[in-house]
Amino acid sequence: MLEQLVAANPDVIAKPGTAEHIPFSDCSFDVVVCAQAFHWFATVEALAEIRRVLTPGGALGLIWNVRDESVGWVAALSEIIKPYERDVPRYHTQEWRQRFPADGFSAHMERRFPNAHRGPPEQAIVDRVLSISVIAGLPLKEQALVVSQVRDLIARSPELASPSAVTFPYYTAAFSCRKIGRTTDYGG
Repeated sequence: MLEQLVAANPDVIAKPGTAEHIPFSDCSFDVVVCAQAFHWFATVEALAEIRRVLTPGGALGLIWNVRDESVGWVAALSEIIKPYERDVPRYHTQEWRQRFPADGFSAHMERRFPNAHRGPPEQAIVDRVLSISVIAGLPLKEQALVVSQVRDLIARSPELASPSAVTFPYYTAAFSCRKIGRTTDYGG
């Protein structure tokens, strides 16, 4: 992924690192944004490291695009995916929230915004499901079973009958907090 980022954006400084070991000096950034990822590394150590690289008053933003399960066919799609999640960290378990309030950060603010992915069912639904980490990591035979179930759902759902374009409803969940406290105290 890092190679692809650099190839597509040669003017961007990209370095290998982890949430617990960010390869930049103290107070390097005004903002750190984690999109679709914080649930994978929601630890005291990661938050301490993020705090270390933020400037005083700098912001941490956490963003997820979440399937809108208030829509019947979307809830049914989630039921197809659920058996493969097992104990894998996921946004919807809300376990990542246990890290807040976090040492050295203000209380977090939370907002939700509606959004949608529009396209042919094969792209907007099938390809999207295949890109979910727990599905993408399955053996090909199991992926084929999931695809079969998803295509069956599409065929059974009148609102998905258009072969040219369907709307996959989501909401964006956005959270932010600011670095507070002394600039030289980066403890977790």
